[in-house]
Amino acid sequence: MIAVGELGRLIAPFGDAPAESAVLLDVDGTLAPIVEDPADAMVPAATREALRSLVSGFGLVACISGRRAVEARRLVGVDELTYAGNHGLELLRPGEDAPSLDPALGGRGAAARDFLSELGADSWRGAGLRLEDKGPIQALHWRGATDEAAAERRAREIASRASRVGLEARWGRKVLELRPGSGVDKGTAVRRLLDGRGLTMALFAGDDRTDLDAFRALRSLAASGELRRAVCIGVASSEAPGELAQRADALVAGPDELAELLRAIAERARAGGARG
Repeated sequence: MIAVGELGRLIAPFGDAPAESAVLLDVDGTLAPIVEDPADAMVPAATREALRSLVSGFGLVACISGRRAVEARRLVGVDELTYAGNHGLELLRPGEDAPSLDPALGGRGAAARDFLSELGADSWRGAGLRLEDKGPIQALHWRGATDEAAAERRAREIASRASRVGLEARWGRKVLELRPGSGVDKGTAVRRLLDGRGLTMALFAGDDRTDLDAFRALRSLAASGELRRAVCIGVASSEAPGELAQRADALVAGPDELAELLRAIAERARAGGARG
């Protein structure tokens, strides 16, 4: 973990210039603690208030989630945010009832669902895998399975078969996601959210392997001069990939500590506004 004072120096510029800044956040494991059944996940009320306190002054506050965009909005509970769902395949703006789909999907939105249907539910359900239907993305979870190791081995067999028919296999915390090949990930979502806004600083916080795509996008934007400051915050856990600590500018101990960080940014922005 990074020292408190050093972390404060890292995020201070965002509070000093909120109108020029984007705060981009993963949801599960970052804003909401991980639970055995994703349907039971919840963003704490204090975290919601921290997010609301950022909305008015910052150039952009958005969530980039592996969940469907509408589900991510329901879970977070802050309608004023922008939500990129399904790792960027969906975009749900404030005030919209339904998300727009990324055109990169083409006509392959049902490819992953069709693959699992042809495979047959017994081939994965019998191993203890649990299906989450996310439209263009189909997720197989093994958290809580009677034999998690056996369920993961079956997931890897399914991933191998899926790759042979042109599907992408992405791994998260005890989950396999199957999706059509599109070139869309959390990194492309970061780029599209920032494009044309004229913002000069961006922060992204995440806890899992798919969040590393967002880290890479921010690093690239900073290297090219499109951003003058990019900060990547890792949310630590016993299940986090090793690369998270290696590639993050700082680690926080969990969602509660991230919420404290968000409150600190908002308070600094308010103090700056009062001074102005």
